[in-house]
Amino acid sequence: MVNEIAAATGRRKTAVARVRLMSGDGKCVINNNKQPAEYIPSEALRNYMLQPLVITNMVDKFDLVVSVKGGGVSGQAGAVRHALSRALVMSDASLREALKKAGCLTRDSRMKERKKPGQPGARKRFQFSKR
Repeated sequence: MVNEIAAATGRRKTAVARVRLMSGDGKCVINNNKQPAEYIPSEALRNYMLQPLVITNMVDKFDLVVSVKGGGVSGQAGAVRHALSRALVMSDASLREALKKAGCLTRDSRMKERKKPGQPGARKRFQFSKR
């Protein structure tokens, strides 16, 4: 890339996002030239995804190129948020404290619990029968 400033990877649930920061005027492109409003239908999830830029007052200072795979819409938004935070810290280390305080640098490690053998689900049991 011509003017790439930083690149980082973020994860949440089973989603993995790669974010590249470039100096620009606030454009964001997700997976094959899609706009955030087109890719993530929920306004709340879009705000959550771009929260690191709002916290650091960098909304119109960077262009974003995002590649995200796996998981669902919510997991992908969380993965992009994590990757974006890490990329911002790589570009300017003084932003770390504000992002850490907001919890943007912490990977949300909650995953779906696996199904256990001899049970219908992760926690659910078959009905007990005494006779």
